[in-house]
Amino acid sequence: MTNDATIGTRAVSLDEAIEAAASILRASRNPIIAGLGTDCAGAQEAVALARALGGSIDHYRGEAALRDLGVMRRAGWIVTTPLQACARADLIVVVGAVLAESLANLRLDRPPSLAPDRPRRVIHLDARELGILRALIGKRPVRDDARTETLAAHAEALSGARFGVAVWRAADLDELAIEMLCGLIDDLNKTTRFAGLPLDPGGNATGVMQAAAWRSGFPVRTGFGRGYPEHDPWRFDAVRMVESGEADAALWVSAIEKMAPPWTRAVTTIALTAAGTAFATPPEVAITVGRPGIDHDAVLFVPSLGTLGFVAADTAAPTVRAADVLARIASAAGPKPC
Repeated sequence: MTNDATIGTRAVSLDEAIEAAASILRASRNPIIAGLGTDCAGAQEAVALARALGGSIDHYRGEAALRDLGVMRRAGWIVTTPLQACARADLIVVVGAVLAESLANLRLDRPPSLAPDRPRRVIHLDARELGILRALIGKRPVRDDARTETLAAHAEALSGARFGVAVWRAADLDELAIEMLCGLIDDLNKTTRFAGLPLDPGGNATGVMQAAAWRSGFPVRTGFGRGYPEHDPWRFDAVRMVESGEADAALWVSAIEKMAPPWTRAVTTIALTAAGTAFATPPEVAITVGRPGIDHDAVLFVPSLGTLGFVAADTAAPTVRAADVLARIASAAGPKPC
């Protein structure tokens, strides 16, 4: 197995890099484990490390993932899977800036696979139109303006769908828009069949959220500083913690995409990243790790299935897994003294 590890700009062995990372984290008073662009095994090891250190965890797409989760746990929703949408939906409602490529990847730009002779209609909506559309479907009065006629036609199409599916990306909508959309879906289900299809934010954010919940009972943006898990989307926002100076050390994990940390404030940083990741300022410790599902086998959230799945490696490159490095750092760091 090969590895690429540095302390500053000096090439070192993997063992030296792990010991240096453990030393930084042992000395830290409030470390953050962020990025978390890793597979489910890596996410579980990150949670275990944060618990041992009394630190916190966040995903680089945590804000978008938590918008969907916030609506689900506060108001509830009716959702379906990509396979069901592909097989049965005769109407696709795209809300916000969902890319045509996303629809093509989910095969939603073609007729239903179980009814290939039935046309599938695609309607695009702006999030600001959801309230008017919901009023029209509910037969409530609305202000007459340039959009009303078009939205009235859309309301008729949605109400007449045999199985409609609304598709959105949380990165493009705020929580109020997502909640309005889910309320619209609830209304439609009184007379027809309709469901939502929230798209995965990327970076295995959905898989990491689930793995974090297995290990702590909470999703990301959870801290262990008081000896037990506390979930707070504001307090444990990694960027906010670094920019405010609350976090005095950061362990950045980005094995899926070649991403450097997004914060601008200087903080002692340990980076576990895919080969070729560029940094504006070199981290104190850097270890190149394999890409899940490409360089090594992995369990990831598979968007086309809408669930976790085993993804076999494409190349089986002899690289170290982020999960193994995190476990070794945890072992070297030992439990945080009280």
